[in-house]
Amino acid sequence: MTPRGYGPGASFCPRCAAPLPGPAPTTCAGCRYQLFVNARPTVGLFVLDSTPSQLPGSGPSEFLDRAPGQVSGQPEPRFLALRRAAEPMIGRWETPGGFCDGWEHPAEAAVREAREELGVSITLGEHIGMYVGSYEFQDEVLPVLDHFFLATLDDPEIVLDPAESAELNWFSLVDPPPLAFATMDAAVREAARRLRI
Repeated sequence: MTPRGYGPGASFCPRCAAPLPGPAPTTCAGCRYQLFVNARPTVGLFVLDSTPSQLPGSGPSEFLDRAPGQVSGQPEPRFLALRRAAEPMIGRWETPGGFCDGWEHPAEAAVREAREELGVSITLGEHIGMYVGSYEFQDEVLPVLDHFFLATLDDPEIVLDPAESAELNWFSLVDPPPLAFATMDAAVREAARRLRI
């Protein structure tokens, strides 16, 4: 095992390099540095192909006030999913998104990630929720705090980053494919519930 000074597998102090007395949370015996393993904030976007105002004959309140499962002849919005081009979970469908930068608000990160992964600007909508999950990175399983938002495209032409995504598709919120991470599966169910689909 590679000695580490960070993350769940930390074995030495990142400040003075002394061996740690145990796994985090712990305190270095040499310099008293306290080491914690905190969830990294991330964002995910449920980019919809229609908004309530775009649905023919349906205003926002009418759309959101429908009974669950009631379509009323109107098309249900679909969400954009990307096929992962890199590990972990290569080849699985996911929502656009990624890690927040240091001191970056999740809403700002969501807009930035859309620009980086889709090549477009978005209109950010409702915050769907926060979910604690896991992400495998550099041979460690890291805790993450995933924030999910609804969004719509401001630009029609999506340009994928090939390092991130191999293809895109639009899926039903009520019949999605298995997504790359369990937090995405939970959030898509909540998005459908919020939109009363």
